[in-house]
Amino acid sequence: MHLNFSQQMKMSQQMKLAPRMIQSMEILQMSVMALQEKIDQELEENVVLESVDPRQKEIHESEAPEQLNGKEIDRQEITVDSDHNNQADFERLLEMSADWPEDNFTSGGKPSANRIDEFSDRQHDLMGNLEAHPQSLQDYLLEQFPYLNCDSEEREFGEFLIQNLDEQGRLQGTLAEIVQVYGKPVERELAEKVLSMIQKLDPPGVGARNLQECLLLQIGEETPMRDILITLVTDHLENISQNRLPLIERQTGYSLETIKDALEQLRTLEPFPGRRFISHVSQNVTPDVKVELGSDGQWTVQLINDYTPELRISRKYMKMLAANPDQKTKDYIRKKIESAKWLIESIEQRHNTLKKVAQAIVDHQSDFLESGPEAIVPLKMQQVADDVGVHVTTVSRAVDGKYMETPRGIYPLRRFFGGGTTTADGDEVAWQKIRLKLQEVIDAEDKSNPLSDDALVKEMANHGYTLARRTITKYRKAMNIPSSRQRKVY
Repeated sequence: MHLNFSQQMKMSQQMKLAPRMIQSMEILQMSVMALQEKIDQELEENVVLESVDPRQKEIHESEAPEQLNGKEIDRQEITVDSDHNNQADFERLLEMSADWPEDNFTSGGKPSANRIDEFSDRQHDLMGNLEAHPQSLQDYLLEQFPYLNCDSEEREFGEFLIQNLDEQGRLQGTLAEIVQVYGKPVERELAEKVLSMIQKLDPPGVGARNLQECLLLQIGEETPMRDILITLVTDHLENISQNRLPLIERQTGYSLETIKDALEQLRTLEPFPGRRFISHVSQNVTPDVKVELGSDGQWTVQLINDYTPELRISRKYMKMLAANPDQKTKDYIRKKIESAKWLIESIEQRHNTLKKVAQAIVDHQSDFLESGPEAIVPLKMQQVADDVGVHVTTVSRAVDGKYMETPRGIYPLRRFFGGGTTTADGDEVAWQKIRLKLQEVIDAEDKSNPLSDDALVKEMANHGYTLARRTITKYRKAMNIPSSRQRKVY
């Protein structure tokens, strides 16, 4: 075995992302509201960054550029602020630079008093507009439970059981499992008694261990067709879910009409008693771009920048830099200015890329805007990337979480992408269009003799869509369309 040490030179290429490129990609991927939060954060942390006041924008833009130490300062990067004392600001800047080490200038910057007041006002407005916390199922049951005639041990275990109900009102796990994790010994008879007490509370069916028990709890003495419903729920839930009404007819002796009437009554029961207590939060969608039809008949895209303020570098800190302060202060200001420029350029690049990508999408999907979703065409991100001249991952980031306002409504940009198939005539058809046609065919079928998946293949072929049976089955299930046996109406 021979060992030796030697030095060698090796040339290789490596791709490393600069921090500026990483920031640009992150900002490109942000939604408009996330970008607003990012800008607010940067305004708080970077003392040289400020937003343009629209009321003073025309005044500032009308001023001529100034010369500071022979260096021209762009009008876009300066602002007039005669109400502040530059000497006081300079002393404050020195204090800040002393508090922060030189290797950590990318964060810091204490917010001004005006900005703190503004943030406090926004917080008060937000708290004043918050909705009251909706009452949960557990809260509702705990209000009723003390009125039952039970001792302290039963009440304590009952409250524990209530806390172990899921959001649908069902018991999470078996009663024995819940008793095991309760932490105190509980007799089986007592546990069953307490559960029975909870099952008498409102809403009806709460505290059930399965669907069958939930439905039986809701069938009372005055429920129409009570005996038939109990028979159907007890012995034929599986047959009901599979729409096997003739089999139920043979096994029970009830007529088909009687079974159908009982099923109508069964549908009035609530399989998920706690559902009405679930709070559904509607998320507001803020579009990033909007498309309008121009006078020349062409669809054009416009950015929606209502929530994105215009940014610039404060003039007073540019003056401080031009006044040749000490080296530590100079380095601090330069790093802050560099960080601000990176942010401004990244936002501008985001706007340009997003507008180009959205315009390319609109150019491909103009039929969608004119005729509706049934006119959508197959479109891949690579096609848009080729049109814009960027990498496909850039397109993916640009459309991620972004929405477009159109005359037909607000759509996510990803909605306009999708594959397709070739018809018998050789035309490319988007999958979304095929789904719409499949839904149309199923809606028009004879419900007493619904189309099987094989029959759907033939029917779709008659409309010019040649598809495999497995494709029909896949999209039928994806659209939550039952099988032909389950769709049959007796």
